[in-house]
Amino acid sequence: MGERVIDGDWKPTSPSIGERTVVLLGRTGNGKSATGNSILGRKAFKASAGSSGVTITCEMKTTVLKDGQVVNVIDTPGLFDSSAGSEFVGKEIVKCIGLAKGGIHAVLVVFSARNRFSQEEEAAVHRLPTLFGKKIFDYMIVVFTGGDYLEDNEKTLEDYLGHECPKPLKEILQLCDNRCVLFDNKTKDEAKRTEQVGKLLSLVNSVIVQNGGQPYTDELLAELKRGATELRDQQAEVDSLKEYSKQEISKLMGQMQESYEDQIKRITEMVESELKETTTRLEQQLAEEQAARLRAEEVAQLAQMKSMKFKLGVLRRRLRSALRNLIMGIVPVFDLVTCRHNVPSA
Repeated sequence: MGERVIDGDWKPTSPSIGERTVVLLGRTGNGKSATGNSILGRKAFKASAGSSGVTITCEMKTTVLKDGQVVNVIDTPGLFDSSAGSEFVGKEIVKCIGLAKGGIHAVLVVFSARNRFSQEEEAAVHRLPTLFGKKIFDYMIVVFTGGDYLEDNEKTLEDYLGHECPKPLKEILQLCDNRCVLFDNKTKDEAKRTEQVGKLLSLVNSVIVQNGGQPYTDELLAELKRGATELRDQQAEVDSLKEYSKQEISKLMGQMQESYEDQIKRITEMVESELKETTTRLEQQLAEEQAARLRAEEVAQLAQMKSMKFKLGVLRRRLRSALRNLIMGIVPVFDLVTCRHNVPSA
């Protein structure tokens, strides 16, 4: 299917040495936090192999690579989980964008090669434009965890994508120009970890190049930045006012902070509202698709029943005909034998 799977000899295509910010998204249990730790080269995020999420809110950790490049990794709670309410998701998205002060360079959507791809994951990916804006797929990279699982079963990522990858997942890969990479977060081999992180960062850098060297921004991120900048400028201005008492300055600072928090609240409510509308629309679409599938299955079953009835009718007619022919063949023989027994002796 032409996936851009990075394998074999790879060469980093870094446009420039600088700061990179990536965001990890995915369902609880897919290995987001473990992937973040692999990228950072240390256990910075709490990770668990179970289905119960350890990450309860967005948080960012940073590492500096040998070439001087700064990589910021933002881990998120299970925003793809069906149990995640709109209010919770909205607040976490706003917090995530607030952490990415310099913009988002790549969104890493994490799936597990161990787990079955679910409808809720499919729906969550299609909600991404609501959460982050319409251009988010231009910055999306799919990370498959469970590299050790595939290796133990003597399979490659190409094998998984070619034979076991469901159609909805293939369609999601097409949305991000088939950018994907395989991670083994359990490896103790430092060279292997460095190699897979290098492959990922190579994809991140190619995303930056394709997007003109600019990190991802949208109206929501821009508004948050404006609010933070205005608050910082106002606080600096108040700090320079010598004629005000400490009590008056404290009051002004409190008013400005309250104004900024109101702005955050308004943006959060806007995201929540859009998310609810999108979720309702997707649920309605899913219900319609399921109803259409049921109707199609009913039509197919009805056609199959008609076909079976027709075949049974043909079979009955053939059996009756064969039985009739058998009887017609037996009667003359029976009559002949009877006649022989009834012939008077000479």
